[in-house]
Amino acid sequence: MTKKKLGYLLMALLLVVFTACGSKDGQEAPASSGESESQSSQSEETSGEEKEMTKLTFVLDYTPNTNHTGIYVAQKLGYFKDEGLEVDIIQPPEDGAPALVAAGNAQFGVDYQDTIGPAFARENPLPVTNIAALIQHNTSGLISLKENPVNQPKDLEGKTYASWGLPIEQAMVKDVIKKDGGDPDKLNIITGNAASIFSMEGSDYQAIWVFYAWDGIAAKVKNIDSVYFPFRDFNETFDYYTPTLIANNDYLKEHPEIAKAFLRAVEKGYKYAIENPEKAAEILVEAAPELDKDVVVESQKYLADKYIDDAPYWGQIDKDRWNRFYTWLYQEKLIDKEIPADFGFTNEYLPGFQK
Repeated sequence: MTKKKLGYLLMALLLVVFTACGSKDGQEAPASSGESESQSSQSEETSGEEKEMTKLTFVLDYTPNTNHTGIYVAQKLGYFKDEGLEVDIIQPPEDGAPALVAAGNAQFGVDYQDTIGPAFARENPLPVTNIAALIQHNTSGLISLKENPVNQPKDLEGKTYASWGLPIEQAMVKDVIKKDGGDPDKLNIITGNAASIFSMEGSDYQAIWVFYAWDGIAAKVKNIDSVYFPFRDFNETFDYYTPTLIANNDYLKEHPEIAKAFLRAVEKGYKYAIENPEKAAEILVEAAPELDKDVVVESQKYLADKYIDDAPYWGQIDKDRWNRFYTWLYQEKLIDKEIPADFGFTNEYLPGFQK
């Protein structure tokens, strides 16, 4: 899915922009603790019998899609309002959702474990924390046309892969080829910014990276015969978390109960989407009418049992899976500094968490 490419590119910009915003002594730029009128928390006290609303800004990682359905359901069905929250859902800026959240201009947002990794592998890590997994297992992998299939990674020998030109991405593709007994040096890599399953026929590439829940489902809906395999089938390390909810560190510290209230509402939204995929799809299309309704409905049905899957509760991030991927990044020299174990995520704000 093209949002993955966007995530990598925006993270590269983010590292430059956020560093430039730091203080002169080299410390992290202080994240806003929500003091501005438009994004600050309103008083948590009640006035008479009416509770004042807490205003929050939530920034997406990409254009609206079924990864985000629970957020839109929570807004449409009043789950945020029930928690005393007024949530403004916005599109990401050019430097990405993490930059906006880190600077305190949004309290919560969407990102991915892999693209945010380099921002944690620094002397001054980006001041955000992953607080929930939106989908429990990684649904990304490689897709090809059935008429010229890549049934498994070693089939990429002698074929051309349209890459975004990003180190982590290419390292993962080469890794699964090797794990499958193939020779990654026999893979031809080109950069194809406009590459897609819909333009693959007659092109000079035979495989691309997609998120099956969106592009894979879209190909099926559009009657494009394709072959897909997920990366995690060939290396368990690649069953990392994508996408995730992130939060500003200062905001979490100063307003933990609001963070918990926000996640209670979001959990209700995703549980509604699990139990009512077609109705949830309608809510998403209503919020983003530019989307193809047929694709949204089928994607929603596909994801209904993927949001929680085999996790003990919605949003849980397993520390072993989290740490394993960051260890791999460091061992493969894809990041310059080792990320400490258990760094960059927490489950403690989730409704299902118990110490």
